[in-house]
Amino acid sequence: MVEVGKKAPLFSLKNQDGKTIKLADFKGKNVVLYFYPKDNTSGCTQEACNFRDEFPKFAEVDAVILGVSPDSVESHKKFIAKYELPFMLLSDENKEVLEKYDVWKEKSMYGRKYMGVERSTFIIDIDGKIKKIFRKVKVANHNNEVLEALKG
Repeated sequence: MVEVGKKAPLFSLKNQDGKTIKLADFKGKNVVLYFYPKDNTSGCTQEACNFRDEFPKFAEVDAVILGVSPDSVESHKKFIAKYELPFMLLSDENKEVLEKYDVWKEKSMYGRKYMGVERSTFIIDIDGKIKKIFRKVKVANHNNEVLEALKG
C-alpha cells in the first residue's frame, strides 16, 4: 500500500534513451514522480509542458521530475523531442510500477470499461519516503500545486 510517510516503492525502468533508471539513483533529492496515460494526447501534453515551463523552479527546490507511462521508450523519445522536455520519461510497458503505485485502474469512458493509468503524482522526499500523493489529477495548475507541496 502506497501511503504518505511510508517508503516509496523502489523501481527500475528504462528512460527515453533506453538507459535503466532506478528510484535509488535520486537518493538525497526530492522526486516528483508523475504517472500519465499516454504520450501526445492533449491532457498529457499539457501536463508535461506545464512541468517543462516551470522546470527551473523545480530545480530551485532540488527536485527531479520523472514522468511514467506505459508508452514505449521510442514513443517517449519522440514526445521529449517534439516538446523539448527537460526531464526524463520512463517506460513501464509491463505495468509493474503502475501497479506498485496503484495507478493502473479500471476506467470508464462512454460506458465502456477498460484498464488505464489514473493520472497521479507522488512527491518522494530526500529520504525516499512519500511526502504527498495527488490522485485523479486535474492538469490545469497541477505543476503549481506540486511546487507548493515541495516548498511546504
